[in-house]
Amino acid sequence: MTSVREAIRAVLAGTVEYESALDALTVRPAAEVDPELVAARDEACARLWRGGWQPAELHRVVARRGRPHQAALVTDAVAAHLRRFPRATVDGRWLAQADTLDARVWWRGDTTYVEELAARWRLDRVAVLDLVLGLLTILAAVPPIEVLVPPPGAAAAPAGGSGADGSARIDARLLDRVRALLAKAESTNFPAEAEAYTAKAQELVTRHSLDEALLAARGGDAMPVVPYARRIGVDHPYEREKASLLDAVAQANRCHTVSSPELAFSTVFGFDTDIDAVDLLYTSLLVQAHRAMARAEPPGGKAGRRRLKAFRQSFLVAFAVRIDERLTDAAQLALAQATGGGDGNGLSDPADLLPVLASRDEQIRETMRRVFPHTVRARASRVDSREGWESGRQAADRAALPTGTPSARHSTD
Repeated sequence: MTSVREAIRAVLAGTVEYESALDALTVRPAAEVDPELVAARDEACARLWRGGWQPAELHRVVARRGRPHQAALVTDAVAAHLRRFPRATVDGRWLAQADTLDARVWWRGDTTYVEELAARWRLDRVAVLDLVLGLLTILAAVPPIEVLVPPPGAAAAPAGGSGADGSARIDARLLDRVRALLAKAESTNFPAEAEAYTAKAQELVTRHSLDEALLAARGGDAMPVVPYARRIGVDHPYEREKASLLDAVAQANRCHTVSSPELAFSTVFGFDTDIDAVDLLYTSLLVQAHRAMARAEPPGGKAGRRRLKAFRQSFLVAFAVRIDERLTDAAQLALAQATGGGDGNGLSDPADLLPVLASRDEQIRETMRRVFPHTVRARASRVDSREGWESGRQAADRAALPTGTPSARHSTD
């Protein structure tokens, strides 16, 4: 008789049918099966942590490919992995994601984990075994990716509260204020209110970003601030169009992106303060785009399904193009005002700020080249619906941008 571990390897290798393997596991003693399944899950996740995956990313990909309970199994794997390392030695960004997932060891022991899980979810034992074995098949198909954050055990965590060597993040209280302002902008039906909320949000973020850049350049930080990368999910459908919108937002906030459509995310390179702004603004604009698209789209139904798909794709292409134009104009004016090139009330001397921004951009590009030495330019999306294109541009013109500049609030074609 083969061992439980051999049976698991066989189903993952495809030499044994899934249902046959599941049936064989259900009739064997729980004392033999359960610890092996838990160990196999933890080993598979540990391989992926070493292979570049972070807690929130693996949770997201499993949620997309599997079932909600299987994503919860990943959360438990995060907690099980973290208990092996002193918290002070784990990178702060890894810990932050684990905390967001509420990853904690709630079970009494690994030998009773499956039994406790069945009671927690009110499922029978066979259903739980199916979930764990199914998760193993999903994890086996997940490829390694670029390591952006050192996993637990790979490197000592830095001293200080940043959680990443040389990182600088938007203050938590400021983030809460920005999120609250953007939430109000997304919920209001009055464009003037939305613009006021988002203008204030960008004013807060921009001032913080410029202050951080100058502080780092003048040696005010205890550690040198260095660029990082963050993966942001780009969900289907219309991934290419959404990735274009994310790239437009990133470029306007002095960041760069590399899209990985096969894994449903884009990697954003930049300084943490600017990446935070990109994440917030992209999320807000995506909400506004979907809301405007739902109002403008033609009726669906069987006959109009193809027309509806073309409309939505064209809408999002036009929305991204127009947002790119608006954000670029707004960013250029904001920089001119910051250096006194706009209304004469500059925040800093151009001789101080412009070289700093140029140096930071080169650092970002160098980091991107190191992580992705070989990239290809993506093909542009097709526009098959003039109605969708025009509606998308109009929606982008009405979209509230968090830029406190007149051109951002009143830009036209």
